[in-house]
Amino acid sequence: MCGFVGVAALNGAQVDSPLIRQMSVTLRHRGPDDEGIYLSGSVGFGFRRLSILDLSPAGHQPMPSRDGQTVLVFNGEIYNYIELRQELQSLGHEFSSTGDTEVLLHAYLEWGRDCLNKLNGMWAFLIHDMRRGTIFGARDRFGKKPLYRYHRGDYTFFGSEIKAILASGHYCGGPNWETVSEFLLHGNLESLDEGRQTFYSGIEQVPAGSAFELDLQGGRNEWRFWSLADLPHAEVKNPAESFYEIFEDALRLRLRSDVPVGIFLSGGLDSTSIACTVAKIRGSGLGSSRAPLLAFAYQAKEYDESVYINDTVRQTGVQLIEFRPDPRQLWDNLEQMLRYQDEPVHSIVAMITFELSRLASASGVKVILNGGGPDEFLAGYHNLFGNYWYTLLRAGHGREAWHEICAYCGAHGGDARAFFRKSLYTQVKSVMGRVSAYRHLARWKRSREVQKGSWFTPELSDRLPVDNHQYSEPTLDAALRRYVECAPLPFYLRLEDRNSMAHSIEARMPFLDYRLVSLAFQLPPNWKMRGPWNKYALREAMRRRIPESVQNRLDKMGFPVPTKNWFSDALYEPMQDLLSSQEVRERSIYNVDKIRRDLERHRRGEADVSGKLFNLAQFELWSKLGKIHTTRREQSGPVS
Repeated sequence: MCGFVGVAALNGAQVDSPLIRQMSVTLRHRGPDDEGIYLSGSVGFGFRRLSILDLSPAGHQPMPSRDGQTVLVFNGEIYNYIELRQELQSLGHEFSSTGDTEVLLHAYLEWGRDCLNKLNGMWAFLIHDMRRGTIFGARDRFGKKPLYRYHRGDYTFFGSEIKAILASGHYCGGPNWETVSEFLLHGNLESLDEGRQTFYSGIEQVPAGSAFELDLQGGRNEWRFWSLADLPHAEVKNPAESFYEIFEDALRLRLRSDVPVGIFLSGGLDSTSIACTVAKIRGSGLGSSRAPLLAFAYQAKEYDESVYINDTVRQTGVQLIEFRPDPRQLWDNLEQMLRYQDEPVHSIVAMITFELSRLASASGVKVILNGGGPDEFLAGYHNLFGNYWYTLLRAGHGREAWHEICAYCGAHGGDARAFFRKSLYTQVKSVMGRVSAYRHLARWKRSREVQKGSWFTPELSDRLPVDNHQYSEPTLDAALRRYVECAPLPFYLRLEDRNSMAHSIEARMPFLDYRLVSLAFQLPPNWKMRGPWNKYALREAMRRRIPESVQNRLDKMGFPVPTKNWFSDALYEPMQDLLSSQEVRERSIYNVDKIRRDLERHRRGEADVSGKLFNLAQFELWSKLGKIHTTRREQSGPVS
């Protein structure tokens, strides 16, 4: 778990040490334990190391092969490195370290690009293969580890974070106004162009589950090595037990560490499942149990989860450390968090995991387990019940859909007949959604709504991207694929990586073991949702393995924050100060008077615009931090 940079030059251009150093120094927080530079004419790598496995100098990077012809920089963890090392040793490979970096290097030497299919973990890496005159790079299946790139002239720049590319001194772009407009007008953080685009024009992400080869003559080949659409069909005889077996093994692999491991614990199903399974593994001797497991929990008086958390503490014996936030302190630390994030976040909730990571680091923990993932691939969001009922109706199971809706309403409330009619209407909309003219009309209507009482001028709304999304059937599995591959999971992974690495902590997500996600997409819909229950396969897998109070819990809270109250009280004056600033008053994209009126309405309790207020504040801080100014190169965009 580290950070790296890379530069590749064409046409005889050279890469020098000062360039690599000024890029890699920006990533010191990702790797405070060691650093290294590799230069070979037109290729340069820089590395910052956070030592998690094999703390000795044998894990130093950039790591060359024995013959010096292949050099690797790698950020992440290959959890099955022990099994892979044994396989490679049987093929004649010799190792001088005990960590996973050397295993990855030898896997590439043995299997080439096919090594990716053998890896279980999270990764982003670059390999300079002098034998072939190429740079080979890849990003893990879900994009847990970041990799950005930027092309200018004869140079291609790579970095684990955007700030490293900005620090090169070669970046000449500015705000990506399509992304900015989607964010400010609609609150969307979904990256455009298949997840490539960022808030910085010209700086793109390597897509999740993708690999590429760049030859030093200028050619580039990129491909997907894994996707949900390519999963083979398989019948699962016992879904609950199959799910638990893979989950337990995923946790066993992710407990491999030479430094202390902790957990982010809430009162929810996901983190509770991790805590209880880790306790079982440690108790059986299959995992490290040298010290008590520290659990870090966010607590707020407005959203009390203590009864569930305390039940888990009693069952597992974890040592609980609580975090109770102060809204002004969070606001004061927002600029610091955005400096690490490089881009805006979805809500002030992001500050909670940022501060939890700070607390974990101060407690001596370097690896954190968290429960991210199941909401997206096991239907943890309540709005997905509509997709589930539609799926049943579309398959001709109207009676079953009615019974499922009635069971849901019996537990959650609501009018079953209204839900049933809405599901039927979804069928009609799905047919209309295939018609291009209907989609254009819907977009036109949304555009008109944006202009009604808008906080923003047409100068911003005119920059909204063209709606060229392909029609997608609203079945449950189709919705879940979008959640995993498009949004919101990719954004949450970015959030988690930056917030943890800001404090030199590695975040591991056992639910995002690709075997577990693959299994979930092979299950029928009623193993994801059933009656009033979401994440049904996980609930059944953890039956009698976690506290019953959590297993039977119907509500979903996550890390809820009373943002509405905060902007009416503690954050009212800071927001007023921001709106009075010269930067905001002179920026031509705002209707400042309208924003002020809505802030007053919010304070009186007549409206809730807390999310929009936070997004505006973020954009202003991001603009300041990124030193984003309109230049002659961007005259087509909104001006400040």
